[in-house]
Amino acid sequence: MMPSSFSVFRAGISFVMMCIFYTSAVDSPELSPQTFFSTLQPGKATLVYFCQAESPRTSMFLEELNEAAKPLQDYGISVAKVNCVTEETSRYCGSEKDLIKAYLFRGNIPLREFPTDTLFDVDAILAHVLFALLFNEVKYITTLGDLQNIENALKGKRNIAFSYVRAIGTPEHRAVMEAAFVYGTTYQFVLTTEIAVLESIGPEDIEYPHLYFFYCKQVLDLTQPCRRILMKQSLTTLNIHRFIKTMEAPLLTEVAGDPTQVSTVHLQLGLPLVFIVGQQATYEADRTTAEWVAWRLLGKAGVLLLLRDSLEVDIPHDTNVIIRRAEEDTQVEFLALSHIDLIVFHLESTMNVEEMVKYEDMAELNIEIQDDEVEETVYRDRKRQLPLELTLELTEETFHATVTASDSIVLFYAGWQAVSMAFLQSYIDVAIKLKGTSTMLLARVNCADWSHVCTEQNVTEFPVVKMYKEGQNPVSYTGMLGTEDLLKFIQLNRISCPVNITSVQEAEEYLNGELYKDLISYSSMSVLGLFSPTMTRAKEEFTEAGSYLKGYVTTGIYSEEDVLRLSSKYTVTLPALLLARHKEGKIESIPLVNVHVHDIVQIITNASLETFPEITVENLPTYLRLQKPLLILFSDGGIDLQHEKTILRLAKKKYLDSVTPCWLNLKKTPVGRGVLQAYFGTLPPLPLLVVVNLHSGGHVFAFPSDQAVTKQNLLLWLKKLEAGLESPIKVLPAQEWKPPLPAYDFLSMMDAAASEHLARKVPECIKETDMHESDKEQPDDKSAITEESIGTSKMKHSSRSSWLEEIKKPLSSP
Repeated sequence: MMPSSFSVFRAGISFVMMCIFYTSAVDSPELSPQTFFSTLQPGKATLVYFCQAESPRTSMFLEELNEAAKPLQDYGISVAKVNCVTEETSRYCGSEKDLIKAYLFRGNIPLREFPTDTLFDVDAILAHVLFALLFNEVKYITTLGDLQNIENALKGKRNIAFSYVRAIGTPEHRAVMEAAFVYGTTYQFVLTTEIAVLESIGPEDIEYPHLYFFYCKQVLDLTQPCRRILMKQSLTTLNIHRFIKTMEAPLLTEVAGDPTQVSTVHLQLGLPLVFIVGQQATYEADRTTAEWVAWRLLGKAGVLLLLRDSLEVDIPHDTNVIIRRAEEDTQVEFLALSHIDLIVFHLESTMNVEEMVKYEDMAELNIEIQDDEVEETVYRDRKRQLPLELTLELTEETFHATVTASDSIVLFYAGWQAVSMAFLQSYIDVAIKLKGTSTMLLARVNCADWSHVCTEQNVTEFPVVKMYKEGQNPVSYTGMLGTEDLLKFIQLNRISCPVNITSVQEAEEYLNGELYKDLISYSSMSVLGLFSPTMTRAKEEFTEAGSYLKGYVTTGIYSEEDVLRLSSKYTVTLPALLLARHKEGKIESIPLVNVHVHDIVQIITNASLETFPEITVENLPTYLRLQKPLLILFSDGGIDLQHEKTILRLAKKKYLDSVTPCWLNLKKTPVGRGVLQAYFGTLPPLPLLVVVNLHSGGHVFAFPSDQAVTKQNLLLWLKKLEAGLESPIKVLPAQEWKPPLPAYDFLSMMDAAASEHLARKVPECIKETDMHESDKEQPDDKSAITEESIGTSKMKHSSRSSWLEEIKKPLSSP
């Protein structure tokens, strides 16, 4: 299989299970052999299993295959079923021997057959399938001579990731294959199960799986060996990717700023930074020392050369080493060490073993879910050819001319960061959706190449999206890093903030959704502020609030002499808000009495919330901020219509104002199963109503399972809760759940962004037709940003499951 043919395979993989009796957890059609073979497409890989009758042997295999369905789907692998017991015949439905094998096809060409005994669990299934399909990316060897031949052939060309596993199909084998799926086109992966090969490499304990990184690309003298670095951690997918990240990072970085402000990828991975303090007069010797230390600490810490001459921050005169650890509350160490060996000794001997174990445990439980799922997106789509030509790549020479010549959306990202690369795919998807329909130019800047541009634009975290319009200061996008949310932001920014309505008729068209029909799908609620011409201060407050909400909700303002016609029609005194809910066909009125910008924003934000929402990744932080107990209806699928009607009736009559009613679909949000099991010990019958008071006492209450969810029963139960007559089924511990590292504190980042945005002076917005007229410009942001701060990578509002993991922890704490 050539690399080009592999990319064709990567475009679509199907995984087909053939069995008459087995029902997969994935809804997929049953196919006959003839139908199945007619659906095979060139270039697509298919793993096929044929069976005719149920037996304990096949049942166990199919159970494991069913468990493997989800991770297979994550790699773009689908699952189908074929009924082998039909009048149709196939040579794969023949003898009993044929029925204990699985067959791997590409198109209609058989590539390999597997005895089902080798596919004994989920790890084995994924390991074998990837191993077979990645045979160009992963070379299997049995002797030291094989390894030496590959090493000599790749000197000066590519680096090598060499691993030893005890057997094919083990969890460690799967982890290596998943890493090869990601990095196989960048590094040559070499695999062995022969202990003798490992014994020849080094003196390390050979009882356990190992992974080495061979630096061969830098070796130009073929007589010289490749430098080898051993990965000390266990072979898991997350550990291998972390290890390779440190191998990809620069060996030594020169910096000139405050050590407490410098950040590299090592800090993001939980590793310390070691600063070798030198001076210009001894630069060459200091750099040699720093490089020696960097090789010794490779994979354990990041090493940086800091010249005392360029420092603006005073450090003790005798200090020659500075150590900054990844933990947020630790102090920077200023050391005076007499020998370079002491640097390595001090770093390793002073490691807090207990804290490291705690971090590793947390990484397995939390970071692997938050960070690795973002990484997985990059892994899975690494060979997807993005149509980058749909966005304009900007440089230091072209940036200013481009953003001043046309309205532009600019993505600032770092090519080395997984979150940036994952969001780049969403950004390109937006460009595809807007192709030929938008006057907005979509552009991008790789801050790894053009850090000066990013510094000038106050970009201190990645990825960041900013909107540039003539006569206005740039507007930063602070929403979720996804295609639909960014698309909504761009589309809603086509109109003013708020739009100036000039007649009663235009106001009615605006409220009815006729004025901006094409935007209703992006904003289901339109807000109209009503003011008399003399209410100058109130209009300014509303205009600033509308500017803050620009891109997230549609706002308009009407302040003509006949405004009383509208206030009379909707029975509201001025100043006031009219909220038009297009889906429900309703218009609500809210008087504005002694309210300011923040109050108006809060009123509109709360009004835009659904009465009985399904909890999702996007909306969970918003509902948590209401600081109310959650009334959650757990459902194993779609919501029961009778339950929905009952809760909506109570909510509309204000009976549920003391709680936040919501529901959670366990099929779409499987984390809910873990939450319920933590509350009840086992998964209780569904649907089930639960009240969780996260903000006061941590009490969890369950609606009586022997009662129907009716208006009377639910109200009586809630009254008992308020009166303290019900006993909680669980009391959550009163402890603060902090992120493992500052870069994972997503909620505080959102709060900080919101506070900064609201506090900022916002220029008066204008009609879309007047957008190119001159404006009063805001004062420039004079906040100092160092060159080093560009290297700080903060994950903003990302990871599909991180918000739900955030609530799962306090909800299910033992």
